Amino acid sequence: MTDFIGYILIFFAILLLRYFSTAGFFYAYYSRVKKNPSTQKILSQRPPKKEQVKKEIYWSIISSAIFAFFGALTYWLWLNNYTAIYVNPAEFGYWYLPLSLLIVLLVHETYYYWLHRAMHYPKIYKIVHKVHHQSLSTTPWTAFSFHPWESVLEALIVPVILLIIPINIYVLLFYLIFMTFSSVVNHLDIEIYPVWFRKSTFGKLWIDATHHHYHHKEFNTNYGLYFTFWDKLMGTESRKMEEKS
Repeated sequence: MTDFIGYILIFFAILLLRYFSTAGFFYAYYSRVKKNPSTQKILSQRPPKKEQVKKEIYWSIISSAIFAFFGALTYWLWLNNYTAIYVNPAEFGYWYLPLSLLIVLLVHETYYYWLHRAMHYPKIYKIVHKVHHQSLSTTPWTAFSFHPWESVLEALIVPVILLIIPINIYVLLFYLIFMTFSSVVNHLDIEIYPVWFRKSTFGKLWIDATHHHYHHKEFNTNYGLYFTFWDKLMGTESRKMEEKS
């Protein structure tokens, strides 16, 4: 039990470092760009609410503690050979490394899309998801600003995936770093991807800050996490995205 608490504290420290370094870096960029409100990169002209950033950091620290618990649990499961995580990149072939990343992303995307839609049902929304949507104009600090129940629901999928899908430990580390980067960028409220990429075939399938901006603005559109395909298939993508194409 003492070892497990130690794991939680270590993961908590790592997650806080990851959150503050990533969000802090992008917030410096955010603050600089926002000084020129006429730039076309800015998605919302509405300034953040008073004390919004402090509240976002408060909820994000709680979220990090919850994510740390699940990280420690996954680590314990790995130490006891209960997960499908493997160390040698050649064990399943090098061709499987990018494929496994794609599989994990698609599974996570599917889970998140339907979870996200469920969290928008009024009774569930008030308890679970309302905290996140208090940030009408998002900032990089919004990325992990969740109610504890939402943090638990979002964290659950990762250990489940790692129990079932073989994934190399280096691919897993890349995936975890990418997850943070993606969440912060999508809440940046400034579009950083170039126009040529956003208009490309892959770019139209990729969620960016513009896509997620309309979720916070319209509330009942653009539920995806990494990809737009579920929104397109289920008719929940904002019509504004067609205008941007």
